[in-house]
Amino acid sequence: MGTQALLIVDIQNDYFPGGNWPLVGQTAAAEKAAAVLAAFRADGVPVIHIRHEILRPNAPFFIPGSVGAAIHPSVAPVGEEPVIVKHFANSFRETGLQALLAAQGISELTILGSMTQNCIDSTARAAADLGFGVTVVHDACATLDLTFNGTTIPAAQVQAAYIAALAFGFGRVVSAAEVLAMPRP
Repeated sequence: MGTQALLIVDIQNDYFPGGNWPLVGQTAAAEKAAAVLAAFRADGVPVIHIRHEILRPNAPFFIPGSVGAAIHPSVAPVGEEPVIVKHFANSFRETGLQALLAAQGISELTILGSMTQNCIDSTARAAADLGFGVTVVHDACATLDLTFNGTTIPAAQVQAAYIAALAFGFGRVVSAAEVLAMPRP
C-alpha cells in the first residue's frame, strides 16, 4: 500500500437541512465522515478538503462567499489541512489536487462526501483513471432523489446504483466501520 490521504468532498452547509440543496441522509453521512476524519487525523494521515463553488449565474446552491458554500463544521479543516476549491464535479478538473497529491507522494485515496452520483462518482473514477488506489466510504456519502423521464428514483436506490458501479470497476467500497478498523500508516 502506498501513502494514503483522506479526501473529503463537498460536505458543505447547503447539503444539510435548511440549506439550499438538502440531501437525504446528509447529517448521518456527515457523522460517519467526522468519525473517519478524526481517526485519520489521529493517525497522522493527510487530509484534503474539497469545496465546490458554482460560478454560473443563478446557481441554486454553493454560491461563492455564501454560508451555504462553506464546509460544514462537522468536518471543518484544521491547521494546515489544504482546501481545494473546484467548479466542476470532478475534484481533479482544473484544480491543483493532482499536483498536491504528487508533491506529497500520495498513491491511495479514501474518498467520502457528497453527492454520490455526481462529485463522488466523478472524483473516484478520475482518481482510478489517474492510477490512484481508491476506497470509497459508502455510508459517509449522501445523495438525493432523482427524476428521469417522469420516474422518481429514491435516494437509497441512487446511492446503491452508483456505489455498486464504483465497486464493480473503480475501487474498494467499505463502510465507515470497516475503514475505521483498517490499519493506516
